[in-house]
Amino acid sequence: MKEIKNISRSRAQESSAAIERLYITIRHLFNRGFYKPMGISGETLREALLQLRPEIYGSIAGEKVELNGLLYVIERLPVGIEECRYINLTSDEGYSKSHFQAIVPPKRRRNCYRIDEEQMNIEITRGRSDIYDILTHLTFIFIESHKIKDRILLDENQYEVTRDWQKVEYYALQSKKLSQIDKEKAISHASNVLGRSFSEVLAIYDSFGTTDKPDRFLHVIYWLGKLALEEIVENNKRTITFSPILRERLGHHIHGEIWATQIKDILKKNDLLERPIHIISANMHSVMNSIFATHVLKTKFKEKSDFFIFEELSKSGANDVRNKVEEVALKSGMISVLDQSGTNIDVQIFDTAKIDFSKTAFPSAQLVDQKPVLIVMDYAFGEQAYETIDELLKPYKEGKSKVTFLNVASVSIMGKAGILQGGKGDIMIPSAHINEGTGDNYPFQNELNAAMFEGNGIPVFAGPMVTVLGTSLQNKDLLKFFHESTWGVIGLEMEGAYYQKAIQSASKIRKSIPEHVKVRYAYYASDNPLETGSTLASGGLGTTGVKPTYLITIKILEQIFNSK
Repeated sequence: MKEIKNISRSRAQESSAAIERLYITIRHLFNRGFYKPMGISGETLREALLQLRPEIYGSIAGEKVELNGLLYVIERLPVGIEECRYINLTSDEGYSKSHFQAIVPPKRRRNCYRIDEEQMNIEITRGRSDIYDILTHLTFIFIESHKIKDRILLDENQYEVTRDWQKVEYYALQSKKLSQIDKEKAISHASNVLGRSFSEVLAIYDSFGTTDKPDRFLHVIYWLGKLALEEIVENNKRTITFSPILRERLGHHIHGEIWATQIKDILKKNDLLERPIHIISANMHSVMNSIFATHVLKTKFKEKSDFFIFEELSKSGANDVRNKVEEVALKSGMISVLDQSGTNIDVQIFDTAKIDFSKTAFPSAQLVDQKPVLIVMDYAFGEQAYETIDELLKPYKEGKSKVTFLNVASVSIMGKAGILQGGKGDIMIPSAHINEGTGDNYPFQNELNAAMFEGNGIPVFAGPMVTVLGTSLQNKDLLKFFHESTWGVIGLEMEGAYYQKAIQSASKIRKSIPEHVKVRYAYYASDNPLETGSTLASGGLGTTGVKPTYLITIKILEQIFNSK
């Protein structure tokens, strides 16, 4: 009998198992209805995250507090969450009609409500991916808070803390903006509490600040440490709960159905329902600007390139020029549909019959007799992509008897993704989407190809891409495996497999849209998680993302308008 070899598991296998454990644990806790992240019920989640050690959370497994990861997470959670012992995840349950003011995190569109000093409610209207995102972020900051506690608590029984902590508390509770001298004194004490150098803390300090709270960094550190201390000394554990309504509604496409019905009602009202429809998932400016901006702004930016104009439009203070383009678009058949469903997905509808193409960037557009309609939808979030597209592709029902099937000619997906070869701003053209964890895969005929993008000074890569549970759950070992093994994955994103699953079921099985609907997928790189210093936590793209965004948008529109 052959001796069974003791095969050691690779880091990639361990990471894959950790992601699976996270996924199963979160679903279990959700069904249970509540848990204490730093108690026994949250232990599996903490252990899995520490085993996974995602790139975005940097030194989560070390003793020092991870500053870049903390900034990334804080920007995606509501202001004040560090003060709250009770965090309640809810559905859209009517808080918008109350006296509570919605708090929207700067880098993630979700409505949150501060109920009282101790409780924060976070509305989940974008499906399970939103829950994975929030719970992993919260687990991370709670782990970091206990690192602070370990460094400042001298005697658990006597509640004796270090002098550094006493000073941090003093400066954090000041109501006025700290002077430069006091700020540097505070940073000196905070660096000891965090296990980081003075220069490391100084470099990131202002990034946490807001106009109202320039010294928010100290405030965040103080409250994280304070609640962690109280968990140990007074046994006041932080608790995360899931509202009964959320648990009842999740997965039922409630928000997606409301969203899709609103769009179809507007199409019907404007006699657009039976025209050829092209759906584009993109941002709320690139399609509009690609069509109208160069003509509208040609006198203002004489002899400047199109991409120079697009960069100017993308700058934070460019409201005047942006409004000018939008004004022309609205007079030329664009309908702006602000979301009222809770999906946080706004929409623009373009009736090409009302566009004078001689006054656009596509003067050679060759449109058939039935002029197409463009539906441009803002980015979905993870599993929400399936919910929204699945509902949008369903027939439109009027009363009990009349059903109108949509003539969807194409679905185009443009978005940001992590790249596994190359760098920020590069372009990826997928040939298939692989669902992480399950191995489910969706090959497709992409109407876009790498050759179309060559010669523009931007590297282009083609091949399969992996759809991940959350960008915050990725680590180098797992991504390296996907890239270097026979999977040959070129990048990672969060929505592709969900979009394709909905398109395939609608066209091949349910026959609610034409069987030979064209699909286009293209992504530009927001980060390279395999490179230290190039992860999402290292900061945004800035203007680096402008050229690839518009290049992809223009290639999609050229095909729709038959202009090349």
